[in-house]
Amino acid sequence: MAPAESYRTTDFVAAARALRVNLVVASDGDVPMSDLGRSRAIIIDCSRSEWSASRIANLKPRPDAVIATDDSGVVIAAMASSMLGIPSNPVAAVSSTRDKAHMRGLLAGAGVPQPRYRLAEPGRVPGEAAIVGYPCVVKPRTLSASRGVVRVDNDAEADAAETRIRDIVRDTGGDPDAALLVESFIPGPEVAVEGMLVDGRFQVLALLDKPDALDGPFFEETMFITPSRHDEAVQDEIVSVAEAATRALGLVSGPVHAEVRCGPNGVALIEVAARSIGGLCGRALTFGLLGESLESVILRSALGLPGSGLGTAWAATGVLMLPIPQRGILDSIEGVEEALATPGVTDFNQTIPNGKQVVPLPEGDRYLGFLFAEGLTPEAVEHSLRTAHARLVVRIRAT
Repeated sequence: MAPAESYRTTDFVAAARALRVNLVVASDGDVPMSDLGRSRAIIIDCSRSEWSASRIANLKPRPDAVIATDDSGVVIAAMASSMLGIPSNPVAAVSSTRDKAHMRGLLAGAGVPQPRYRLAEPGRVPGEAAIVGYPCVVKPRTLSASRGVVRVDNDAEADAAETRIRDIVRDTGGDPDAALLVESFIPGPEVAVEGMLVDGRFQVLALLDKPDALDGPFFEETMFITPSRHDEAVQDEIVSVAEAATRALGLVSGPVHAEVRCGPNGVALIEVAARSIGGLCGRALTFGLLGESLESVILRSALGLPGSGLGTAWAATGVLMLPIPQRGILDSIEGVEEALATPGVTDFNQTIPNGKQVVPLPEGDRYLGFLFAEGLTPEAVEHSLRTAHARLVVRIRAT
């Protein structure tokens, strides 16, 4: 299952082709046929979960596994798996990952370390923020990829953020009067946990550091580097918190992507998703002696194929997501050849075509492109990415 605008379709199709797996792509719009190869496609509607799940469950031949590439499909994938009798995550567990307030409640009940939080009805964000304590973070309950997430430091900022976030929710088809989540801001570095659940057992695939400080007011992720440079005790705590979160939510199967903060009082869980890392970031991870892709690992695990490749990513690798600096029309990204000539840099993918409108966070949900590097050490990878990024020139025409 992949939205029409998903970054992930091509990589899953390529992995399926390499494994000689027949693939059907269920999407809410037209998927470019060049991405599909010989794979089939069917249309679903992400706003009609049961109808879409039935469409998948009634496919002939009968599917052996249902995998969602992005957040919008995880609940439908769980429903379809249940209809097919395929062992998978309970629908309720997956649904909890799509409602940040419900997730917070389950984590609190299980004693998982996390930010203090309150729910704010319309007009109540400044009041609830004052109770939580400034600085704090205001976010919608259902959007992902840091969309609509804003740090506020006082009542005036909280009031302005509420108006802005409710407009974003309205523009994405949600209920602008729904309660917003207000959370305490936890200072400190952020780390992503890429994992796999097999029969309830949590296997870490990679810990990815985020070297750039994510202090707000918006939280655009710019870089992932693996392996983590945190000391062993902190890494153990990161894994322990992420694993406890999956148990608290009731997740038992498939890929998991978690985000944690290493704060002054220890590691705190920010978010858990029942899918793998987003965008093209998975291309920064390889597994096994032959460099198996993350998508191949996911397919092997879902289908119970031998040699699942489960194990920690071995190479020092990284990805830089090219941020959108301003709203407007993308004219060009220059300096690509110079960036690719940087030692350690392995690839660059521009993901928004020239001539298209671009929108930065917190309203936007896309990146201009993805820059990849590998090296002998995480420090070398970070240096390569920063050097290459400095050679890129983004030209955006204001509108």
